[in-house]
Amino acid sequence: MTLYAIKPAFQNLLRPACRALAKAGVTANQVTITAMLLSLATGGTLVILYETPWVLLLVPATLLVRMALNAIDGMLAREHDMQSPLGGLLNELGDVVSDIALYAPFGLIAGVSPVAVNVAVVLAVLSEMTGVVAVQIGASRRYDGPMGKSDRALAFGLLAVLLGFGLDAGAWANIFVAIVALLIAITIFNRARAALDELEQPG
Repeated sequence: MTLYAIKPAFQNLLRPACRALAKAGVTANQVTITAMLLSLATGGTLVILYETPWVLLLVPATLLVRMALNAIDGMLAREHDMQSPLGGLLNELGDVVSDIALYAPFGLIAGVSPVAVNVAVVLAVLSEMTGVVAVQIGASRRYDGPMGKSDRALAFGLLAVLLGFGLDAGAWANIFVAIVALLIAITIFNRARAALDELEQPG
C-alpha cells in the first residue's frame, strides 16, 4: 500500500486549476521546474536556519505545494498535449533533486543522526531509480510502496512538524528515520520484484 493510490482523487480536486493554467499558457515543464525550485529554496533555507525550529514548518507546506504541482504537471502533460522527452527527464530528475534538497538538511539538526538521514536519502534516490529502471527492462514505471514519494513526504513532513513545534530530537527521531529508511529499502525490493514479475506475465 502507498499514498500513491489516492493520486486520482487528488488530481480530480486540482483539475479546475490545471485547466486554468493551461488556458493561461502555463506549460507542464514550467510547473515541474517551479516545484523543484521551491524545494531547493526551502532546502537552502533549512541549511541556513537549521537552528531555528519553526523554519522546519516550511517543510510540510512545501511538500503539500510540491505534491499539488507534481499532480498538475502530469495532468497538463497528459490531458493538454504537453508530453515531451524533456518533460519526462525533468519530472524524474526534479523529484530526486527535490527529495535531496528537502530531506538532507534534517541531518544538520541537533540530536538527529546525519548518518541515518543520509542513508534514508540515498535509499530514496535508489527507490526512484528502481522505478525508472523498470521501464528500461520493459516493465511499467513502478510506484510500489510501502514508502513511495508521497509516503516519504508524509513521514518527513510529520517529523518536521514535531521538531518545528519544539519537540527535542533524540533517540525517537533517529528511530523514526531508521524506520523510514527500512521501509524505503523494502520499497526498492518490492519495485524490483514487481517489475520482474510483470515481465513474466503471459502477453
